[in-house]
Amino acid sequence: MTPAAICPQSRNCWATAPAAFAAWLGELRQQAWVVYCKPPFAGPEQVLAYLGRYTHHVALSNDRLLAFDDGRVRFRWRDYADGNRVKVLDLDVNEFLRRFLLHVVPDGFVRIRHFGLLANRHRAATLAQCRALLAQPPPLAPALPESVRALMLRVTGLDIDRCPVCQQGQLRRLDRLPPTPSAWDTS
Repeated sequence: MTPAAICPQSRNCWATAPAAFAAWLGELRQQAWVVYCKPPFAGPEQVLAYLGRYTHHVALSNDRLLAFDDGRVRFRWRDYADGNRVKVLDLDVNEFLRRFLLHVVPDGFVRIRHFGLLANRHRAATLAQCRALLAQPPPLAPALPESVRALMLRVTGLDIDRCPVCQQGQLRRLDRLPPTPSAWDTS
């Protein structure tokens, strides 16, 4: 029995036909499945570090830039085809900018996209359906962000509402000063 045979009108109706879904899973469990799976690098921290280098850094870090003289840019690069040797490349500034801007994501595009269950368009509904099928409780509501006062008290032990001189009285706002007009305002 295929998913289409269970419900030809919709691909996402497993929640309305749990018995049919269980029967379909039963058929799948009769087959011998071989899954090749190996540990990711040395653990999840290394995976995040690896991906972070590509998603949250610029294409060329400042420490690789060597010189900018007479409309030329010189920088270090690693030639993996030549035994990982570090070399220096000298480019015209226009060519350097052209190559650098190839790494800039255009407006409306993102570097990391989610597919399948985590695709943005139906993420909330899909995850809710997964939780229902797996008989899991809904997620906890996100905690409210900590106030600046509570954060400072927790981290530094200082109560920013206390008088900094006597440490006894409570600071309170008496008045709010309007911003001063710009010095260049000629109106």
